[in-house]
Amino acid sequence: MKKAIFTTAIVLIIDQALKIWVKTNFHLGEEIEVLGDWFLLHFTENEGMAFGMTFGVEYEKIILSVFRIVAVTVIGWYIWQLHKNNAPSGLIITVSLIFAGALGNIIDSAFYGLIFNDPGYQVATIFPEGGGYAGFLHGRVVDMLYFPLINISLPEWLPFLGGERFLFFRPVFNIADSAITLGVFIIILFQKKYFGTINPNQDYSALKNS
Repeated sequence: MKKAIFTTAIVLIIDQALKIWVKTNFHLGEEIEVLGDWFLLHFTENEGMAFGMTFGVEYEKIILSVFRIVAVTVIGWYIWQLHKNNAPSGLIITVSLIFAGALGNIIDSAFYGLIFNDPGYQVATIFPEGGGYAGFLHGRVVDMLYFPLINISLPEWLPFLGGERFLFFRPVFNIADSAITLGVFIIILFQKKYFGTINPNQDYSALKNS
């Protein structure tokens, strides 16, 4: 269980430290170059899921927050089952990445509205005298990692899209999103090794020692 706790703690510390630093040093929409013009820190916030997606429906904040809490609870239980049944370290760490990423964004939704003000395009203040900008579970998720790897104008002769700007990769995300994506990618990559002959209630001792 130490591996799961360590993985979760590292992801949460890095995720929350970067979010709080950006929130208290950048105004909304501000950006700085990290590695040329293809890796930027760009401060934005979103009401929805990973990579700024939304449902576009009323009460989506509550729906998303409750969904995240249920998902984190289920994932936490699954990690415990893997630990009890001597699962391979790689699987425990991978699932812990997903757990930590989901928990990191829950923290934003649950508490950021309570502890930060909403200064518009000024730098935010933590624990403001007048209170936060929203209630419990109504906070906005902080994003800042932006990789516009390709940003070009399409040639004029191209049908329909000629002269338009083509931007790849457009989404702005955070460390928590990255942890979830990395965890899912590893599981897909090693699914046969992890799930070909196993289940969460199986004793993994023989597999670990093979």
